[in-house]
Amino acid sequence: MTIFFSLLVLAICIILVHLLIRYRLHFLPESVAVVSLGILMGAVIKVIEFKKLANWKEEEMFRPNMFFLLLLPPIIFESGYSLHKGNFFQNIGSITLFAVFGTAISAFVVGGGIYFLGQADVISKLNMTDSFAFGSLISAVDPVATIAIFNALHVDPVLNMLVFGESILNDAVSIVLTNTAEGLTRKNMSDVSGWQTFLQALGYFLKMFFGSAALGTLTGLISALVLKHIDLRKTPSLEFGMMIIFAYLPYGLAEGISLSGIMAILFSGIVMSHYTHHNLSPVTQVLMQQTLRTVAFLCETCVFAFLGLSIFSFPHKFEISFVIWCIVLVLFGRAVNIFPLSYLLNFFRDHKITPKMMFIMWFSGLRGAIPYALSLHLDLEPMEKRQLIGTTTISIVLFTILLLGGSTMPLIRFADIRDARARRRNKKDVNLSKTEKMGNTVESEHLSELTEEEYEAHYVRRQDLKGFLWLDAKYLNPFFTRRLTQEDLHHGRIQMKTLTNKWYEEVRQGPSGSEDDEQELL
Repeated sequence: MTIFFSLLVLAICIILVHLLIRYRLHFLPESVAVVSLGILMGAVIKVIEFKKLANWKEEEMFRPNMFFLLLLPPIIFESGYSLHKGNFFQNIGSITLFAVFGTAISAFVVGGGIYFLGQADVISKLNMTDSFAFGSLISAVDPVATIAIFNALHVDPVLNMLVFGESILNDAVSIVLTNTAEGLTRKNMSDVSGWQTFLQALGYFLKMFFGSAALGTLTGLISALVLKHIDLRKTPSLEFGMMIIFAYLPYGLAEGISLSGIMAILFSGIVMSHYTHHNLSPVTQVLMQQTLRTVAFLCETCVFAFLGLSIFSFPHKFEISFVIWCIVLVLFGRAVNIFPLSYLLNFFRDHKITPKMMFIMWFSGLRGAIPYALSLHLDLEPMEKRQLIGTTTISIVLFTILLLGGSTMPLIRFADIRDARARRRNKKDVNLSKTEKMGNTVESEHLSELTEEEYEAHYVRRQDLKGFLWLDAKYLNPFFTRRLTQEDLHHGRIQMKTLTNKWYEEVRQGPSGSEDDEQELL
């Protein structure tokens, strides 16, 4: 019954997203709509249970293990796989600064604020490790809402990548920080000084971060070599199956040796997209891209729907003062993260981050699926403390998604008046629908068909490549990727053309096919 209920919820959410796209309600982010639908469905189920018509309490419960094993890995892998690698590697220093140091700053501000407010009897008391665990989990921002905002603003591609890359890495860093705090909670730290506790936490974090990143990178590089030297291009089904195995492999291996599977699968996705993807046939390239998008969309939609349902499905402990102070600390921690680091980066960047963009970056730090699932995964005692953390997290997530996410369109029109007028002249709407944009495009950089000579002319002989980009173009890319011959290029185009013609012939032979339809297509 649980599987049926989950599929039913997903089907209703897909219909909702379709209606948003069909009636051009582009001003409403899909995450806001799905969460609102989840709240409505939760209320209806509660009424049904109250009337004793049915009991779906077990079905509407969200299990954290299901999230971490089934739902989160495809979301994280797709995020890494869909990155624009050129802009990402050009801005890797800035992205790392925001993702690692910025997230740590936010976690310490929120965790420290909660701890000291508790000691002052302003809010409920939490010990230091529990406060830091909550500060870490609530510092994970939602990349889906963030990228929708920046796509709608038509911001500079470098700034877009800066924020999107930070939000993706931020999720993995937040999970590692939370696991670090949980690890300290399980140990008996009563006889250890504060300085020793900090050093232990730092060592655990560095091991998890760099160990998991190295494992994911190594797995991605091995997959590139395997698919370079084992030619599966003429059997796309085997090729696609191998890609799916390598996609999930680093997660299982990392979790098995007590590292972070999420961090490993993120870096594996980035590396496989940069190298392995270009060893695939054109058919598998398109199939891989669209499959990952579809699975990630279903997983994200499922989490946001159950987030709305959780308002009615979980026992809550709501303290208004705790929630308000946590919201204040979350907003303040985001500000302490964004503004100082942006001013610092402007000393070293050619593309400056303007104050207006800093404000939008701060405003777009919405919370989403990961804080919600992490709060349910925390093993805190007593149960009242766990319920307090869970309820507060749900309140903050709903506050940021519904209030801040719902205020996205007014902010865009207020902060970018000139661009809005230009869009009105062009009769184009600002579009916050990620599904519509992703479904209408195929990433051109994921369909590159360069021969040896073309690659040499495009990349190796360029004089503007520096640092890692030069090393990658000169040595790494030729070693890990297959350079196409004219015969390979010809075979790939024939394969795509054959599939297209076969599909077109089946359409023409269908019951609705007609000569008028054919002329209309032509």
